[in-house]
Amino acid sequence: MGESVQPSDGFVLAGKTYTSRLIVGTGKYRDFRETKEAIERSGAEIVTVAVRRVNITDPNTENLLDYVDPKRYTILPNTAGCYTADEAVRTCRLAREAGIGTLVKLEVIGDEKTLYPDVPGTLEAAATLVAEGFQVLPYITDDPVACKRLEDIGCAAVMPLAAPIGSGLGVRNPYSIKLIIDQSTVPVIVDAGVGTASDAAEAMELGCDALLLNTAIAGADDPLMMADAMRLGVEAGRKAFRAGRIPRKLYATASSPLTGLIG
Repeated sequence: MGESVQPSDGFVLAGKTYTSRLIVGTGKYRDFRETKEAIERSGAEIVTVAVRRVNITDPNTENLLDYVDPKRYTILPNTAGCYTADEAVRTCRLAREAGIGTLVKLEVIGDEKTLYPDVPGTLEAAATLVAEGFQVLPYITDDPVACKRLEDIGCAAVMPLAAPIGSGLGVRNPYSIKLIIDQSTVPVIVDAGVGTASDAAEAMELGCDALLLNTAIAGADDPLMMADAMRLGVEAGRKAFRAGRIPRKLYATASSPLTGLIG
């Protein structure tokens, strides 16, 4: 685990404690009102926003921050749509200049079709941003080596993908995710690919510190009901992880005691 379990099971990220372990995005909703209600139903306390796609910097036009109160939520600007390290760094600087803060989700996309991250570009951008005082949460492949290098650079967390962005395929490689969790001393936040509540529960049962998703809620037939479901899935998966599952066995084991029976 990236952070120690406290009595209240608080989630600590960049020095701040959160109750919810679900982080949600703000794209693909019908309007800002639906976005606001879905966030409320999810129970999330951290909300990520694509700086290049959703207005949070211009107060003279309709602004997401008119609906999502920065005093209530931690606003996490992200660099979605950036294909070079320079683009991503400039986008983070823009968010900081707009007063959003220094906690950022870093995305440097390497392939337009799969939206897989550019690992060298992500490492380059992360090093620059950390040196400039940003608290960086990098979206990255489910590669333990890349995650370790990002941690060594000084990132505040690592965010391996479960599957391609928006695919809804769920956790495709739980063994790699588990390796990342076991080696990390910073929080591990699964990002991208979750499709439904059972996927969220599976990720949390592996021992992930938190989960970030957007399309799974915004793209559902009923986004508000799915926001409820994701909140419950994350909570159930986290409790199951803490409780400790029974070991898998090839053969059956009787659930009733076999000793002390009356003949």
